[in-house]
Amino acid sequence: MRLTTIIFLAGIFAFNFYQCKQSTLPGSSEHLETITAAISDDALMNADVNHGNWTTYGLNYREDRHSELDQINKDNLEQLGLAWTLDLGTKRGIQTTPLIVDGILFATGPWSVVWAIDARTGQQLWRYDPKVPREKVTEFCCGVINRGLAMYEGDLFLGTLDARLISLNAEDGSVNWEINTKNDESRILSITGAPRIAKGRVIIGNGGAEFNARGYVSAFNAKTGDLAWRFFTVPGNPADGFEHSDLEDAANTWTGEWWTQGGGGTVWDAIVYDPEFNNIYIGVGNGSHWDRQIRSPQGGDNLYLSSIVALDADDGSYKWHYQTTPGDTWDYTATQHILLADLEIDGQERKVLMQAPKNGFFYVIDRSGGELISADAYTYMNWATGMGEDGRPIEAPGARYEDGLTHWITPSTLGGHNWQPMTYSKRTGYVYIPGAVEAEPYQHNPNPETTLAGALGAQVSLAGRLYVPPVFDTHPEAPQPGMAYGQLIAYDPVKQEKVWSVRQAFHSNGGLLSTTTGLLMQGDAQGIFSIRDDETGDILWEYDVRSGVIAPPVTYMVDGEQHITLFVGWGGRIGQFGNAVDRIHPGTVYTFKLGGEAEAPEKLPPLEKSYTTLTTDAAQVNIGEGFNIFVQYCIGCHVNPGMGGGAIPDLTMSSDGIYNAYNSIILDGQLSSEGMPAFGEYLTEEEVEDLKSYILYTAEAFRNQMNPLEYMTNLATMQYMADMNPPKRKNIE
Repeated sequence: MRLTTIIFLAGIFAFNFYQCKQSTLPGSSEHLETITAAISDDALMNADVNHGNWTTYGLNYREDRHSELDQINKDNLEQLGLAWTLDLGTKRGIQTTPLIVDGILFATGPWSVVWAIDARTGQQLWRYDPKVPREKVTEFCCGVINRGLAMYEGDLFLGTLDARLISLNAEDGSVNWEINTKNDESRILSITGAPRIAKGRVIIGNGGAEFNARGYVSAFNAKTGDLAWRFFTVPGNPADGFEHSDLEDAANTWTGEWWTQGGGGTVWDAIVYDPEFNNIYIGVGNGSHWDRQIRSPQGGDNLYLSSIVALDADDGSYKWHYQTTPGDTWDYTATQHILLADLEIDGQERKVLMQAPKNGFFYVIDRSGGELISADAYTYMNWATGMGEDGRPIEAPGARYEDGLTHWITPSTLGGHNWQPMTYSKRTGYVYIPGAVEAEPYQHNPNPETTLAGALGAQVSLAGRLYVPPVFDTHPEAPQPGMAYGQLIAYDPVKQEKVWSVRQAFHSNGGLLSTTTGLLMQGDAQGIFSIRDDETGDILWEYDVRSGVIAPPVTYMVDGEQHITLFVGWGGRIGQFGNAVDRIHPGTVYTFKLGGEAEAPEKLPPLEKSYTTLTTDAAQVNIGEGFNIFVQYCIGCHVNPGMGGGAIPDLTMSSDGIYNAYNSIILDGQLSSEGMPAFGEYLTEEEVEDLKSYILYTAEAFRNQMNPLEYMTNLATMQYMADMNPPKRKNIE
């Protein structure tokens, strides 16, 4: 062959090689298409083989969030530094667990927005906004949050706050298909949880049991969006027949006309696929109404509320269930994180699932048939005194608040553990729980519109009438009214005992990640990302991320280097009105690696906040009526005026201009683009004036440092006056 020919052919080869390299540059469209197309059924089944990626919500089908990566360990933590940050420009809570493939992150944020980010540089590659209508905010109990995505064969799957399921092309964020998951448009439904993939189908549930939802979980064809099957968690009207046969048996555990209220039982978080048994385990939520006296007046267990239910992955048919809280009346959902594991118990290997739901018990259940292996308290509780031999909790006298009094119950509706993911370390054998300790007042109120957010359709039973006599818990371990704190727990599931715990200042903190090198990672409400020793809980390394954290960290490999990423953005249910830092910073992605030397984002000075100096001369009955209006319409987002606020500002600290614009803001929706909807169809100008009077009275009380007991006593008296003799209204056209 002539030399010129060889040179020519070599040039073509080099050009083609260069073109190939160019087309697969990390972060390019071709790169995103190639790496995400490889996430097949086999890839998901074998997610534990290569922990360099994070391809499904819980890391693997066991959802244990335990990484086998060992480059970052106790011996080199002092070398761990910031690799990059990305300001997302968001103002509300971020709960996402990102998915990562070959150094590309896919994550969700407030209002169900999706980002694709290059983990090598921190550069945003694309952004998708599903345009959730901002006025929908009144239909969400716990903030405009989203917990994550599913990925399958080149596509991403997103559930939105307005209950859509959307398939996105992972290459550029374009929409493949979009469906409305609602089966009944008269019901208020939402989606905040991450979908899961099982055998080519997208599995998703819904939220909304605080309103009038009827729960179900659905499986959709990943390529077409066609509905494959649907399992309803509670029965509908028996006169209409039952969608599947097991609902007929479930209906025997209900009384009255529960279906008129929806029933509840939403599957808003825990969905786990178990290929060993071809099961899908779902965690089922609370009832609608919360109060069993109202939704099921003659009692009953109300299946399948507050239950773990096993379904056949092929057709969604019922296999077995275990109910954690029979006849739930406290919002004790069983939607919390479900972990799968193999444990040696009494000398025998058992294939189990584990859960620490809201009610305070830790459960170990046999996955093959639903047998309860063990259950014990992982935190303080006063609604139950223990677990019976029949696998049912032994309820404490008075716990169902049926006597017309206000009962302070622990755990609160926040739960001993809420949605924040746990982790199970195969190294220690411990489950690590991001827990909370709090008591909350429950009250039976047969008038639904006067309950918390009741005028907007919420069906809850937290005390809305301050003058109803209270029943306090006098046990020395009981959290007192107004006191709450977090609790990071290391728990031995075989021995059913707490190994160690760390008390945390704020009661809502981030999810967890453990590693094979003995590290336990968590961000907290005080804006500190900590790495602890998994055997002792001692802090080994920490970093100030400026704002409170509710999301869990993840770890993965990029070009041979182990990275850790944490999404920081304060909000969610508690974060809407409470805060443990002196200033909330914009939502930010923090990524760390050994030898990272990036400059930390600027920590802005504390915001100067003060109570308004405006006062009110309104009559006491009008202030009481204003408080009632606040309870019925505003409390879902603006809880506890006067306490400083969180992701949503404290109403008592508004500028004078805001108070002067109350009618435009509240009635006309002047700030609807910020998530403050118009209430003109609900309220009159007189009622808005009463609402303002209550806010100004509260501001004055806190500004003058009124004793909290005196403030609450005064408010209770004024509310009683308004309830007994409501202020007369002019007829406003």
